[in-house]
Amino acid sequence: MRGAFVLVLSLLCLGVSVQCYSGRKYDPLGKFMKDRRSKRLVNNPAEDLVLTDYSPVYVAPQEGLKELDKILSLPGQPEVNFSQYSGYVTVDPKAGRALFYYFTESEDRFSKPLVLWLNGGPGCSSIGAGAMTELGPFRVNPDGKTLWYNRYTFNAVANVLFLESPAGVGFSYSNTSSDYVTGDKKTAADSYNFLVNWLERYPEYKTRGFYITGESYAGHYVPQLADLILENNKITNQTVINLKGIAIGNALIDHTDTEAGTFDHFWTSALISDEVHEGIKSNCNFSSANNSEVCYDYREQAYETIGNIYTYDIYAPLCSTSSSAPGVSNFDPCSSDYVFDYLNNPEVQKALHANITGVPGPWEDCNDIISTGWQDSPYTLLPTIKKLMESGIRVWIYSGDTDRILPVTATRYSMPKLGSPIKTPWYPWDSQGEVGGYVVDYQNVTFVTIRGSGHFVPSYQPERALIFFSSFIEGKLPPAQG
Repeated sequence: MRGAFVLVLSLLCLGVSVQCYSGRKYDPLGKFMKDRRSKRLVNNPAEDLVLTDYSPVYVAPQEGLKELDKILSLPGQPEVNFSQYSGYVTVDPKAGRALFYYFTESEDRFSKPLVLWLNGGPGCSSIGAGAMTELGPFRVNPDGKTLWYNRYTFNAVANVLFLESPAGVGFSYSNTSSDYVTGDKKTAADSYNFLVNWLERYPEYKTRGFYITGESYAGHYVPQLADLILENNKITNQTVINLKGIAIGNALIDHTDTEAGTFDHFWTSALISDEVHEGIKSNCNFSSANNSEVCYDYREQAYETIGNIYTYDIYAPLCSTSSSAPGVSNFDPCSSDYVFDYLNNPEVQKALHANITGVPGPWEDCNDIISTGWQDSPYTLLPTIKKLMESGIRVWIYSGDTDRILPVTATRYSMPKLGSPIKTPWYPWDSQGEVGGYVVDYQNVTFVTIRGSGHFVPSYQPERALIFFSSFIEGKLPPAQG
């Protein structure tokens, strides 16, 4: 079944409408939002998923599997003083569904918490993006064959677990083709099943402080998984996961705020004209499921008149064959192409214990089939986030301020709706004597911006990202200037 699925995907990648070679050239979130705007995605705007009505969690024996998952060395890897593991965890034996993970321990693994990182899409890889171009210990060189060490790796302060989810993303797979038609609810349930079994495989982390972090459509994944964990922790004889907090960045939180904030950000960033902006403000009601054709026409004008700029950072250069020069953040815009080459190297896959069934077709950063067939996606996650805030766990929401697809403006529109009083007013935080961003601390949620960063914060501002992440893990606000 999986071979047939990959064949279909390979054929799709030959079409001019789908750019499969580099996951970040293809924009799954942009397509997802466009489908939602054109009402091809049918959802109740007030819907909030009920994630706890599942049958008992599947738990399998895990003895000896950790040792088999240990990575001796990745091809072209510099020497390091920490351990790495990767492999598959079965979440549904009947369907033949298994999720792939990559785990980088900290050098001081015994004293550091456990952090799960999730990328979004929906349908994008946490290993190709998160691990290999953002917060992981290694980045891929332009030769696509060797790695260089990222000195701002998040595993300096935590043991970091990257998960490719749901099945069909990256190396994760199912032997049942219908599993590739999925959504929020199934993704949360499978991720929970993965965690329970993974902790059986790594029992030394069962009582460790646990955090869930992620970006983009993980604004859905992270709160939903956290909610499911807290609910299941109440069940007798259920695995208790020591959840301490969540952090979501440039996150899809609320449809209305995303729409309004996006077009306002276009205008304040001088990407669209006054006339188009006024047309949108006068004719669009983003809280309504039904808008006029005039509204849609103005929105289309906005996207058309922006021109060919990078979706995820309005100031970054595009990757092209003529130039791969880094932009103002010194991030190579062709990095995802290097990752594509590296993760499709058979020797790399062997070292990762990946693609063990030897199916045809390449590993991809993002899977168009998954995002196109997405089934359930609530219009707002604000009720779930409020519930998590009330539970007492740490909740941080952060945003790179040069993102186009999920801009900081959209997140700022959502913050007052959480209804939490301010404890520490807005202030600039420090990064090597410069403003790293801004922060405001509410009663039970913290909002942080990362200055000069686009959608993938650790890619564009790695030093500032690590300062922010370390503060989150320590439960301290980022350092004030002066």
